[in-house]
Amino acid sequence: MMTVTDLSTTPAPAPPRTTVHKVTGPRVLRSEWAKFWSLRSSWITLGVAVFLLILFGTIASHTYSPDAVAGGRPGPGGDSGDSDAVSLALTGVTFASLAMGVLGVLLSAGEYTTGMIRSTLTAVPRRLPVLWAKAAVIGPVALVLTAVGALAAFEFGAPGLDGTDIALSLGDDGVLRSLAGAGLYLALVAVFGVALGMLIRSSAGAIAALVGILLILPGLASLLPDSWNDTLSPYFPSNAGQAVYALHQSSGSLSPGAGLAVFAGWVALALVGAAGRLISTDA
Repeated sequence: MMTVTDLSTTPAPAPPRTTVHKVTGPRVLRSEWAKFWSLRSSWITLGVAVFLLILFGTIASHTYSPDAVAGGRPGPGGDSGDSDAVSLALTGVTFASLAMGVLGVLLSAGEYTTGMIRSTLTAVPRRLPVLWAKAAVIGPVALVLTAVGALAAFEFGAPGLDGTDIALSLGDDGVLRSLAGAGLYLALVAVFGVALGMLIRSSAGAIAALVGILLILPGLASLLPDSWNDTLSPYFPSNAGQAVYALHQSSGSLSPGAGLAVFAGWVALALVGAAGRLISTDA
């Protein structure tokens, strides 16, 4: 006898279960961390920043000449009568700040250039966590690496200053604070670059704005009347930033704490502008 099986009563296989992952801050942060280190430009720009910081600081320390300063002929480090071992070691901060700012710009505006920002915002529809995650990734990385670079520049330059009146050691008052301040300033510059890149959405435009704000704006201040220049100049971003890592407070400049507060305010203002444009306009 043949047995007939009623296939109509056979239950259909259950559809495979799909796991839905909720978008959370830590997951966005891990995503941005992975993207940051997967970019070749991140490695190169970080290396360039640290290299310039060490190179120029070491050269300035080893070429320092008290006789040249006394004769009114500054050396390669821009030596003056107010030079000290820390200021010479941090000669490369200006160059490193450009590299760190460019890195921040590439991290944010680079996604607009490639069109990847659409995929990013599709995955994170609330948008703002993307900006905060980018800043949270680049800030600590820049802080650690550039602080180590500043320390290395000081240590490598110390032998060139042995026997001079400006020689210092790490145990002297304010030295470690200044070296750490240089790292903090450069970290904030990197976050500033992220904010400008997200605000302007063009790598070239954001880099031009960064250079103009950090380097050109203080020079243009000299065109103002002296009373205005003396009042406003300390509050310009780069001048406030220099106060953060200065070993000694010069006349007319801010204290390290005030300089940090002012420069952090500029960075916060840029982040607020970037956040406002991010949530109000399409990618």
